Amino acid sequence: MPFHHVPVMTQEILHYLKPEQGRIFTDCTLGGGGHARAILKTLPPEGILIGIDWDREAIAHVRQVLNPYKNRMHLFHGNFTQLPDYLQQLKVPAVDGILLDLGASLQQLEYAGKGFSFNKDEPLDMRMDDRTRIRAEDLVNDLSEKELADLFKSFGEERWAKRIAKKVVRVRVRHRIRSSLELSEIVSAVVPLRTPAARRIHPATRVFMALRIAVNRELENLKAFLDRAVDVLNPLGRLCIVSFHSLEDRMVKTRFRELENPCTCPPDFPWCTCHRKPVLQVLTKRPVRPSDAEIRKNPMARSARLRAAVRIGTDVSPVYREGITDDAHA
Repeated sequence: MPFHHVPVMTQEILHYLKPEQGRIFTDCTLGGGGHARAILKTLPPEGILIGIDWDREAIAHVRQVLNPYKNRMHLFHGNFTQLPDYLQQLKVPAVDGILLDLGASLQQLEYAGKGFSFNKDEPLDMRMDDRTRIRAEDLVNDLSEKELADLFKSFGEERWAKRIAKKVVRVRVRHRIRSSLELSEIVSAVVPLRTPAARRIHPATRVFMALRIAVNRELENLKAFLDRAVDVLNPLGRLCIVSFHSLEDRMVKTRFRELENPCTCPPDFPWCTCHRKPVLQVLTKRPVRPSDAEIRKNPMARSARLRAAVRIGTDVSPVYREGITDDAHA
């Protein structure tokens, strides 16, 4: 599989992650290794990178292209939700920074041969990790009409979810739907293109995205990660998450807010009685978006949104905490 992955918002990520100020950092979704390379170049000489990816070919690629840094890397083939387990294997109690880029790389979408692309005639697989049992073909052919409509609506935010689900069920009565191109044509046949905005993206985009999210349990994985990641951050350690979907971004935003403002006392209480203390301070008041220049060079970056936060330690004074908020990109 060729790797031509262009990492998104590298400079913005380095700005918030600040590898130069720490020693141990993790890239939880290696992809083509662009972010990993940037972090390693910025780290102090004694710094190390722990990399994770559920694509075995991505691990092999990164191991090859970043061979000069081999003594400063630990790579794991697995899911980013397993980060605490990998750190335990390395006897690393906590790290100084965590990067999670939730975008699917171009090589995964276009060259994997797993039906991610609605323009190619490929098996409806969509598994990022071959060890996963459920394929997109299984969902398309085995879910009920209502379950399909709910999936397309909730994960893909597809306006025509019910109409698409009805058509899929009608077709699969005659034969099992196995091809990405056939599914693309089924969806395109029933989605109206009434507005210029609707014509800017392929009619099957949201359906394919919903299936990919469901097959790979992407939202469940993100929730599990958000629940555990802060526990393996050192005080003043930084967490940067790049999302490409509004559902993912909303989950990150909500979890960051919960960890920044955990108090559950009624607003009119004169003082806090729940005694829940902030764990994170959010560094990005709004999601950071790629520049117009980057989008022109890499159109896949157009939907990227970066959110960042810093772990609050018990040794950090309130005065210092007020000065943590970052500047140019906040």
